[in-house]
Amino acid sequence: MEIKYEYTRKRSEFGRPCSFSDFLAEVTVDIPPDPSLADDFIPQDPVDFAVQEGPVMALHEVNTDRVQVSIQGVNHVEGGWPKHVDPKNSELTTRYREEVEREEVYTRTVQRLGSLMEHYIRQNNTIDIYEEYFEEEEEEDEEEEPPSYKTINVLRDPNQPKRMATRLSWHPDANKAVAVAYCSMEFQDSRKDMCFDSYIWDLEKPYSPELTLKPSSPAVTLEYNSKDWYHVLGGCYNGQIVFWDTRKGGLPVEMTPVEFSHRDPVYGACWLPSRTGTECFSGSTDGQVLWWDIRKMSQPSERLILDITREDQLKKALGAISLDFAPTMPTKFLVGTEQGIIISCNRDAKTPPEKIANIFSSHIGAVYRVTRNPFFPKVFLSVGDWTARIWTEELMDSSSIMETKYHTPYLLDTCWSPMKPAVFFTSKSDGTVDIWDFLFHQKEPALSIKVSIEPLLSLCVQDNGRIIGCSTRMGTVFLLEISSGFCTLRKNEKTLTSSMFEREARREKVLQEKYRERLLREQERARARPEEQEDPQEVFKQAQADFLANIKAERRRR
Repeated sequence: MEIKYEYTRKRSEFGRPCSFSDFLAEVTVDIPPDPSLADDFIPQDPVDFAVQEGPVMALHEVNTDRVQVSIQGVNHVEGGWPKHVDPKNSELTTRYREEVEREEVYTRTVQRLGSLMEHYIRQNNTIDIYEEYFEEEEEEDEEEEPPSYKTINVLRDPNQPKRMATRLSWHPDANKAVAVAYCSMEFQDSRKDMCFDSYIWDLEKPYSPELTLKPSSPAVTLEYNSKDWYHVLGGCYNGQIVFWDTRKGGLPVEMTPVEFSHRDPVYGACWLPSRTGTECFSGSTDGQVLWWDIRKMSQPSERLILDITREDQLKKALGAISLDFAPTMPTKFLVGTEQGIIISCNRDAKTPPEKIANIFSSHIGAVYRVTRNPFFPKVFLSVGDWTARIWTEELMDSSSIMETKYHTPYLLDTCWSPMKPAVFFTSKSDGTVDIWDFLFHQKEPALSIKVSIEPLLSLCVQDNGRIIGCSTRMGTVFLLEISSGFCTLRKNEKTLTSSMFEREARREKVLQEKYRERLLREQERARARPEEQEDPQEVFKQAQADFLANIKAERRRR
């Protein structure tokens, strides 16, 4: 059953409005204080009050109406011809020109405009408004910036385990990217999960590579093509030559067959300045230099065996560990070998033995880098063992004309400054980069930079000479910006550097002549006096005493 209860109310009492009126206040309740309740409270002492008086600020924003901008292009084509004259037909246009030139109106117009144009030409030739009156004084007033540097970027190998960054190559278009070859050069390195990839890094996005290059074997060297910026040449650890087109991704477009490739790692690969921009050559420690065309990489187009005995035998060949090619000398190139010898080669020679033009006995150990001076191509720089040496091709069978001091750590790479003829950079096994300016100081570097605790394997400088890229044994690439004094060509600096090289070459030539004369005199004396038998034991004791004395002197010096 349903139970309900009804409430009833008069209709007049629903929705009745409130009635307000004014009346005096009255006390409804008065509660007096109770002192006994004070024990339940804790007095606050001290009492802090914060008061701040500041003006009331108002913020208003105003934005003007956005201007609508439209981009329009204009295509200018040849016009102004009558309808009956086809501008593409040279006979019709020539005939019409001859008809117009015979008219009197044309002659009067040319005469009137010619006199007016002659007046303005004479006016322009009177005063050169762009002439610099105090150019020399402004150059003298400029204060030279002290030698300094700063690290602007660090590129790290994203893979584990870490590999060596063996080669750097800047992008030819404003050096906006750098290609880095990663490869482990440790003998019999059998670490598992070793990645074969190399990378192209965009300098504006240094946290991840722009493109991943995936060779069949780890890349020891990479080189951009200066004529076609999208082509990258690589030399691999297994001896293959690989070619990439960066527009098509990271997979190789073409690679050489293993049976026709090098037998050892490819330490050097260079592009040649051909008409097609497709020719290149490579060098390896197997003692061969091979020429290739990327349009047909099934086999090399030419081969040279680095046999300095000129017998063209591979078993007597010297292993190439560095290559250098200068576009200013398109037929010549330099090869640095494992045995410390630099070979100057000429590709245009008729026979293979004649292609080995000159031989320079340069270093005690391997020649890690050899490079020509960009201002004086006959002068080249080499680095190996503990020194960097400067040579000239004008002195064939002689020693270097200039050299750095002997360092305690090994020197691993070097390169010339593209802006100053006497400035070059060297990297050492203790993680230091030295900047040398031989025009001002030849005994000590102008600036020594401690980049890392790891050995610096490769150096590469941008075309402006301001930014240096150096790579370490753990695959980290440091980008250093040096002060403007190392990349600003001073007045007469090129002339002074040329005079310095010529002076040192003459000095070395005189010393070589005196040395030959002394050898001849000693040979004549040896023939004149009777033969004397030397005691081998006495010779050994004297050599041992000299050796120990040198060690003690070196310890005292340190």
